[in-house]
Amino acid sequence: MLRRYSAKEVRALVARLKEEYDAVLKRQRDITEEIRQDNRRLRARLSVLEGQKGEVSEALMRAVAEGERIKKEGSDQAESDRRELRLLADKCRLLLDRLSQKYPDEQDVKDFEAFTHTLLVYLGEEEEEEPAFDMDEVLNPKYPLDLEKLCQELGLMDEGT
Repeated sequence: MLRRYSAKEVRALVARLKEEYDAVLKRQRDITEEIRQDNRRLRARLSVLEGQKGEVSEALMRAVAEGERIKKEGSDQAESDRRELRLLADKCRLLLDRLSQKYPDEQDVKDFEAFTHTLLVYLGEEEEEEPAFDMDEVLNPKYPLDLEKLCQELGLMDEGT
């Protein structure tokens, strides 16, 4: 039951197989060409992205370096300001000593002494003193006592009452 094919049938079969093979081959070539185009496009995109990555890395490195520079400049400036304040404090001490010797009881000298003390406390060279309660000042005030004003300051009395 083997069937024999005629030459015409074999040629038709070969032609049909050739057409099918050519169609499959063309589809494969088209797919391959699409893949190549996608590959070229993706390589171009990758190249752009790698360039941008390099730019971003450089920008970050510059930003870090600039931040460090600014931090160092700020630190240097703070140290310079602190040195200037120390020089001012030293000059204030010297001037205060001279003024205290010449004018020991003047209010301006006492105010300047308070300023110098505040400056030294700020620089950490002196401890801040807690306000002392001067009983002598309470018992023998240097100025006339206004009880109405005192009661208003203490909140015991409304203003104008």
